[in-house]
Amino acid sequence: MLMNNPLLDFADLPAFDRIRPEHVAPAIDTLLQASEAALERVTAADFPADWTAIARELDVSTEQLGRAWGAVSHLNSVADTPELRAAYNEALPRVTEFWTRLGADERLYAKYKAIDPATLNAEQRQAHSNALRNFVLGGAELTGAAKERYAAIQERQAELSQKFSEHTLDATDAWAYYASAGELEGVPADVQEATRAAAEAEGKSGHKLTLKMPCYLPVMQFARSSELRHKLYRAYVTRASDQAEGEGQKFDNGALIREILALRQEEAQLLGYRNFGEVSVVPKMAESPEQVVRFLRDLAVKARPYAERDVADLRAFARDELGLTDPQAWDWPYISERLKEARYAFSEQEVKEYFTAPRVIAGLFKIVETLFEVSIQRDAAPVWHPAVEFYRIERNGRLVGEFYLDQPARAGKRGGAWMDDVRARWLRPDNGQLQTPVAHMVCNFAEGVGGKPPLLTHDDVITLFHEFGHGLHHLLTQVNERDVSGISGVEWDAVELPSQFMENFCWEWEVLRHMTAHVETGDPLPRALYDKLIAAKNFQSGMQTLRQIEFSLYDMLLHTEHDPAQDFLPLLDQVRDEVAVLRPPAWSRTPHTFSHIFAGGYAAGYYSYKWAEVLSADAYAAFEETAGNKDLPNVETGRKYRQAILEAGGSRPALESFKAFRGREPNLDALLRHQGMARS
Repeated sequence: MLMNNPLLDFADLPAFDRIRPEHVAPAIDTLLQASEAALERVTAADFPADWTAIARELDVSTEQLGRAWGAVSHLNSVADTPELRAAYNEALPRVTEFWTRLGADERLYAKYKAIDPATLNAEQRQAHSNALRNFVLGGAELTGAAKERYAAIQERQAELSQKFSEHTLDATDAWAYYASAGELEGVPADVQEATRAAAEAEGKSGHKLTLKMPCYLPVMQFARSSELRHKLYRAYVTRASDQAEGEGQKFDNGALIREILALRQEEAQLLGYRNFGEVSVVPKMAESPEQVVRFLRDLAVKARPYAERDVADLRAFARDELGLTDPQAWDWPYISERLKEARYAFSEQEVKEYFTAPRVIAGLFKIVETLFEVSIQRDAAPVWHPAVEFYRIERNGRLVGEFYLDQPARAGKRGGAWMDDVRARWLRPDNGQLQTPVAHMVCNFAEGVGGKPPLLTHDDVITLFHEFGHGLHHLLTQVNERDVSGISGVEWDAVELPSQFMENFCWEWEVLRHMTAHVETGDPLPRALYDKLIAAKNFQSGMQTLRQIEFSLYDMLLHTEHDPAQDFLPLLDQVRDEVAVLRPPAWSRTPHTFSHIFAGGYAAGYYSYKWAEVLSADAYAAFEETAGNKDLPNVETGRKYRQAILEAGGSRPALESFKAFRGREPNLDALLRHQGMARS
């Protein structure tokens, strides 16, 4: 079994096509034993306090464990089955226990403290500094019962986060409604075709509607039936909660949230902090939770007049043009879409006809190749689903990195979009070879119907560019030290800079005209339609900004001022009293599927999106300043950005990288200007 176990083959890329649930336990057992043995060797009294010697023994073993477990975790996210889930959950406590114990091992901590920084190069010094900090945050300075309790907390939190994620996925997958053709009046033809095909595949009549984004969103935007919108909206905002319909309540995440919050507070106090928010910001750019809250509230004040105007416009349009005098929460997406159509004389559906997935991908690759002086080529690798594509990135004929691209939504695949690493760039200490980085880029787009290519909304295109920005951060690094190469070691509130930076290109004419082709005629996006798209760019930007601030402020206050023994919902009402301009119904349960903070690593860190948006807008302004009369971005500026931000990875503080690119610290002006909220 072990000889043929694909999870133990590290010669090349993961054998995703051969990995089975029964491979998980024996592989993880083997790799844990090897890592345990390596830990014992490097912590022996006679083992030298030498960075490379420790890496050669310990990091080589733990990297293999991380890669194997990463493959299992990835499959758990994109190809979930009951058997795989069981294997994953069986191994999760053991893997968590090992990593927790490794990060808190006082013998290893002492060995790292004994390393002379003068013997290290610049990359190693940054990684060494991060390691010492992480040992402290990992409980290495705790002793006795406190240390044991800290380890137990980590294991329980991993279990709860996984269960939260499972509940969210299962609650989403479990709900379906079979609508009649009449109920779908106004819904785009491709969505109607896809939902009819989904019903037929189950031997049912009508149209199968689900809570997956490619179905849910267009129904909310275009369905003329308020009753149908209400049905989907209620199911969506009560998923995984006590307010879910019927048996859906068995996925209620409420108790998990309460326990997660209590454990985080206890963890913080064990480490000597007042709250988890203080723990969260230690490795970030932000200096304190208070600074974050001030930043969010300051931005909210600036955005509020624009948001209030957005709502006033919506209410007036709903009353005067649609006869809706008392719009409900499930009406707003529909009203917004109708107002956008009326104001800018185009619809999302009209634009979507030009964004065929193959053409969009080709356009994305063209801008990346031009800007960052690389070539992207289709390649072959074992994959977990036939729809997955694999590519290699080269510069001057030399391999830089490789990536998987998984676009379509499907059952058993968690929602949203994300980038994750398969392996990092690393000048390996065991064989002296340079290991090139590999990444996953995952989206949840609609599949093509009727033999036509998939159609993406402009928001889908932005999402694709966003995740590709993360991927480039991981793949284009030139750092050889694994722990600070690519995205590793980058402050969490700066890690969104490259992703949000790439979104800007989705609004450039020279980019869009090369990545559009009408699904029927093959014609590129007309300039007149592009001009309308640009005119609508900041449509409701005030409302959208306040919504992000609402999530961010709630997250930070939940982890600083909230008493975990109390109900977590009243705090959300208080935050909405302060910043929201539209309120959802009392039965809405936003926190119950807030996976970013309860299952995704953004706890007391959701503000990072807005924080990094300041950096990304200011970084993109450099391209605007150097473009001159040309539409295409300046390649020299692209090279400077690549070298200062992308290639540097986590080898130095993010602020230093930003200043190396811009020559100064970031400011808020570019963000407000890009979002149409600058004072004239």
